[in-house]
Amino acid sequence: MAKITYRAVLALALLTSLLVPACGDGQPSNADESQGTPKVLLIGIDGVRPDVLAEVPTPNIDALADAGWYTDQARTTTPSVSGPSWSSMLTGVWPEKHGVTNNNFTGRDYAQYPSFLTRVEQVRPELATFAALDWLPLAQLPDDPTPLLPPAIDTRITLDGYEHGWAEADGMVTAQAVEHIAQADPDALFVYLGNPDETSHQNGSIGAEYRDAIALSDGHVGMLMDAVRARYTYADEDWLILISTDHGRRPDGGHGGDSPEEMTIFILASGPATADWPDPGPAFIVDVAVTALDHLGIGIDPEWELDGMPLRTKR
Repeated sequence: MAKITYRAVLALALLTSLLVPACGDGQPSNADESQGTPKVLLIGIDGVRPDVLAEVPTPNIDALADAGWYTDQARTTTPSVSGPSWSSMLTGVWPEKHGVTNNNFTGRDYAQYPSFLTRVEQVRPELATFAALDWLPLAQLPDDPTPLLPPAIDTRITLDGYEHGWAEADGMVTAQAVEHIAQADPDALFVYLGNPDETSHQNGSIGAEYRDAIALSDGHVGMLMDAVRARYTYADEDWLILISTDHGRRPDGGHGGDSPEEMTIFILASGPATADWPDPGPAFIVDVAVTALDHLGIGIDPEWELDGMPLRTKR
C-alpha cells in the first residue's frame, strides 16, 4: 500500500469533518470499560502552557477533556526543560532516579528506569509498541544503544524537526502515526509533537505564532483520533488517550526555572476507562507512564521504584 502523505492525511481529515458527524463526547463510544482490548495512545506536545492552551481554539483537545479527565494544575520536573521532563513522563520517575538533568541527557540511567514502552516490551513482548517523534535526542544519543526510546520498540519513526521545519515535521510524524494506526494493530503508542515549543523559542514570546502552533497541534490530535475511531476493530477496543506536555514557559518563551508558569503543566486522559475516575486532583508528570502501564493491565512491580501513581487512584 502506498505511503500516506501529510497533505493526503490533512485532505482526508477535512473531508471526514464534512461528511461524518463529529463524535459529540470526544471519547470512544465503547461505554463498557470492562470490555475491549486495552490500548494506550500518549500524545506529547512540547512546551504548552495550560493557561495559554485554554485561550486557543482547540476543539479536538477540548472534546477529549470534556469527556474525560483533565487537570491544568499538574507539576513537571526541576529543572523544567525537555530532557528531564520527557524522561520523567515516559519513565514514571523523577530526575533523581533516571539521572537526566539537562538536554544533553548526561547521567541517564534508562537501563534501570526505562520508558513505559520499553517496560511493555520487557513484560508483555506480545504487545505491539510504537513511537513517532521529531526531536531526535529522545531516540538517538551519541554512542548509546539505549536512549529513552530505543530500537527495541517494535516500530520507531524518527524525523529531524530542525531539518524539515517543525510544523512540517509534526505533520509528517502525524501522517505516519495515522498510517500505522490504520494498517497495523498497535497496543501502546507515543506520538511527539515539537512545534509549539520551537515556535515560542524562535519568536521569543507566547504570542500569536505560539498560539497558532498550539492550534495546529490540536489539528494533529484530531487526525490521530479520526484514525483511532476508524479502525475496523474499534468497537472491540478500549482506548485510553493521554495528552500532556513537558513544561510551561515564561512570557519571553524561555523555561527551565521553577516559576509557576514554567512548572505547571496539563494532563488529559480520555476514554471509557475514565468514566469512574475520581475528580481531578493533584497530579505529576511521573503519573503519565504509570497510568499507561496500569491501563494495559501491567502490574506495577515495587522493584521498579516508580514515583508516579495511576491517575484513576488520585484523590
